Amino acid sequence: MKITILGGAGVRTPLLVQALVARQPRLELRELALMDTDGERLGLIGGITAPLEARAGFAVTRTTDARAALAGADFVLTTFRVGGMEARVVDERVPLAHGVLGQETTGPGGFAMAVRSIPVLLQYIERMRELCPAAWLINFANPAGMMAEAAARVAGWPRTVGICDAPSGMLRVIAAAAGLPAAALYLDYFGLNHLGWVRSVRCGGQDLLPRLLALLRQIGRLPGFPFDPGFVSALGMIPNEYLYYYYYARRAVERILAAGRTRGEQVLALNGQLFAALRQRAGDPEGMAAAYAGYLRERGESYMAAESGPAGPLPPQLLAAAASGGYAEVALDLVEALAGGGDRIMVLNVPNRGAIPALDEADVVEVPVHVGAGLVQPLAVGAVPPHCLGLMLQVKAYERLTIAAAVEGSPALARQALALHPLVPGVDLADKIVAEYGERHGALWGLGPSREEVVSRT
Repeated sequence: MKITILGGAGVRTPLLVQALVARQPRLELRELALMDTDGERLGLIGGITAPLEARAGFAVTRTTDARAALAGADFVLTTFRVGGMEARVVDERVPLAHGVLGQETTGPGGFAMAVRSIPVLLQYIERMRELCPAAWLINFANPAGMMAEAAARVAGWPRTVGICDAPSGMLRVIAAAAGLPAAALYLDYFGLNHLGWVRSVRCGGQDLLPRLLALLRQIGRLPGFPFDPGFVSALGMIPNEYLYYYYYARRAVERILAAGRTRGEQVLALNGQLFAALRQRAGDPEGMAAAYAGYLRERGESYMAAESGPAGPLPPQLLAAAASGGYAEVALDLVEALAGGGDRIMVLNVPNRGAIPALDEADVVEVPVHVGAGLVQPLAVGAVPPHCLGLMLQVKAYERLTIAAAVEGSPALARQALALHPLVPGVDLADKIVAEYGERHGALWGLGPSREEVVSRT
């Protein structure tokens, strides 16, 4: 088996390598190809994982050549960020200047990231047709739902799955709160990526959700779960953390502005400190690993802190559950199941195929999926609450138009798409935000004359 990572200089790569080494007896991996356009960072990240690779049992190759990385791949994981963290800062700052949410995946920020990223993803898929036509495409690049839909609906790549670590994180914390193994629970989850709800938590014939809601009221608001317990109790469901930006939109904007810097600016600074430390400690694997561990700790502790404000301390068992797992475990659970390592039920981003009757068959949704050897089958969710469906339909209409704008390079479609987003108050402001993104992103922008330059960056 060969696994290729597009975006291999990302800060999550060491976690992925660690997880692969642990699973090698089951995976029998032959080669891990790490591709990135930034060769220096690729080498620095490699310095962290060098001791692991020495005993990995599989070859690790690093390259800036996408063709070499893709040749013969069985699984292609996409985790690239077009324009880097600097582009994320622009994505966030432009709407904030107009009093509109600036966030990586939700609202205008997710729109801008999609416009830059979808043309690049489609170019990679064209190379996959030639170099690894039977490969599974597992997308983690944000906005994950739109990226997966572009790959499946526009490029027609049938073996496309989008992954997000938020639902699996919710399952781990819920299992810890219930005092049960995660494998014993079924998460009745439905929605779109970063727009989903847990409707029930089943263990045998019992729904544990009422007990969990009572526990939440007792503990109070938790770090990483920014909702008022009374609101969640009235809702009768557990919302994905990203729904904070819809349910508390004005509060989120005010707190981000009051914090003085966006999450992108915060992570940009943390990344700069990390790579500076890695350069200083090059050749010292233990020192590089220590710098990386400190980086992960600081990044995790500051997650959503500015947007949602302070919260109480997390109980130890929930803290351990929240810190475990993540992107690497979700990705490799999926790879292992697709490769024949046993069937699983996972919450994934896949074409709907009737799972949520009110949405189109080809709409990518985030729902429980039965995964087995070469099998990805979404499970029926049935009718969903009207207030959830209304928001999902509006966001899905925005997503379809954003994908079309990115594919066609159309500023007119882009303005129409952004004006439909529930967090953008009107056409006039959508026009201003789209125009300012074009000015600020320049050659990175995926609309109009700069489109070919964006595509050529792959």
